[in-house]
Amino acid sequence: MSQLVTEVIPSAGAVVDVATAAGRDWLAERYRRAEESYLRLNMITSLTGAAAGEDGTSDTLTSTLDRRILGLIRADADAVVVGAQSVRAEGYVVPRTARLAVVTSSGDLSGHRLDDDGSAERVLVVCPQERADDVSQRLPTGATVVPVASAGGHLRPEDIVDALARRGLRRLVCEGGPSLAAQFADAGLIDEYCVTVAPTIAPAARPFLPVSHRVGTTPAGLLVDAAGFSYLRLRAR
Repeated sequence: MSQLVTEVIPSAGAVVDVATAAGRDWLAERYRRAEESYLRLNMITSLTGAAAGEDGTSDTLTSTLDRRILGLIRADADAVVVGAQSVRAEGYVVPRTARLAVVTSSGDLSGHRLDDDGSAERVLVVCPQERADDVSQRLPTGATVVPVASAGGHLRPEDIVDALARRGLRRLVCEGGPSLAAQFADAGLIDEYCVTVAPTIAPAARPFLPVSHRVGTTPAGLLVDAAGFSYLRLRAR
């Protein structure tokens, strides 16, 4: 079945069937990054700013193309960075092509599926240094604790990125949740925002990216599909 997408920015007006091999290559080229080090954000939102659908997860917002783009962004990265709350809510599994770095203060990963396929050895759990021993007791076998110096149990976004870089993980994609993503954005660490907007009107308790100040960006790309989803890339200025 064909899956047509229109490129709006740059304004070439190209209409491509991303269900074909040539179309998949075309899409991959749009999302490929050549830099050795970057931090991307990849999230989905409803028109009303919700980061999750009625079931409390992003599954009820997403689309086939959104999931394809998710795979492309992950394949380009060294590690996927998520907050522990997202792991609990979404039932995260380890990405097939990247490490998974879970950021937590409590070490509570209840509801996770990190060891469903024996891939827990590719999981890193970033936590305050003083909580490392307690966190290690809550992890699936094979996962690695990454202790980070904190201020009263709070991890600075810069220190999270530095701790991962010291392990050779420099190409990062943050997939939320909203609180963690906003911390990276407010710290000025996000190089590119990849945001899927679902054509959905639903209650939103808070915005999908609750930043505390305006973030300067420049549009780098915009795709729209026949189902009304838009796929926006913004580069930080």
